[in-house]
Amino acid sequence: MPELPEVETVRKTLESLVLGKEIHEVRIGWPKMVKNPTEPQMFADSLKGEKINKIGRRGKFLIFYTDHYALVSHLRMEGKYMLFQHDEPLDKHIHAVFQFTDGSELRYRDVRKFGTMHLYKRGTEFENSPLSGLGPEPFSVEFTKGLLSARLKKTNRKIKAALLDQKILVGLGNIYVDEALFRAGIHPERTASSLSDRETEELHREIVATLQEAVEKGGSTIRSYINSQGEIGMFQLELNVYGRKNEPCNVCGRMIEKTVVGGRGTHYCPSCQR
Repeated sequence: MPELPEVETVRKTLESLVLGKEIHEVRIGWPKMVKNPTEPQMFADSLKGEKINKIGRRGKFLIFYTDHYALVSHLRMEGKYMLFQHDEPLDKHIHAVFQFTDGSELRYRDVRKFGTMHLYKRGTEFENSPLSGLGPEPFSVEFTKGLLSARLKKTNRKIKAALLDQKILVGLGNIYVDEALFRAGIHPERTASSLSDRETEELHREIVATLQEAVEKGGSTIRSYINSQGEIGMFQLELNVYGRKNEPCNVCGRMIEKTVVGGRGTHYCPSCQR
C-alpha cells in the first residue's frame, strides 16, 4: 500500500498534470468505490463543471479541491491515477474517468478495486470519515517528540503496531515503520510504553528523516507502485531492512530477519535492534 512518500509524490505529479482543468463529465465504473454520497450518480453530477484548484494530502489520502468540493481518495493497494486523451482505449481495470473540457481524461485504475472516494463540501472534509480522527502529520509543527512520547506511553502495544495506528501518527505503513525503527535502533517487538525519553527522541528524529528522504527520492517502488506518470520511486535502493530477509545488515553484517508483528511482516536486524 502506498505510504506518505508515495502519496505525496502522486500529489505533486497530479498537480503538474491536472491543476486548473475543468471537469466536463465523471463516469464511475465501480459504484462500490464511491462511499459518499452513497449514490454514484450524485457524486458524478456534483463534480460536473467544477475546476480542480488544488490537490492536497492528509496522511495516505489524496484530496482534490474543486470550486465547491473536496474529493478524498485513498489508493489502497494498487490504485493509480493516470492522464490520457479521451480517444485512447480504456482497459478493464479503469473504474473512474474524470473527463475534462480540454479533451483529456484523468483515469483511476485499480486492479483489486480496494480504493475509495468520498466527496464533501469544501471545509467539511476533516469533520467526516475518513479524515476525522487522524493523528498528526509527521512534517507538521504539531508532531513533536513530546507528543510522540505522550501517545506511546499510553499504549502497551508493540511499537511496530503502535506506529501503524493512523490515530497516533498518519502516513506510516509497513515499509517506513521498519526503516525508522532500524535507524533508531529499536526492536519492533518492544512495548511502546517502555521506550525511554532518549529512545523516543531518536525515533521521532528518524521517522521525520526517513520520510523526508523517501519523499525526495519519489518513494519506494515495491511491487506495483508507480506515480501518475508511470515513473518509479528510488528510495527502495536505500532500504536497510524492509524486504531484505537473509541479506546482510548494511551496518553490522548480520543477516536481516523477518517476523510477524500485529499481523504484518516485519524486518529487523537482531544485532542493531536488540
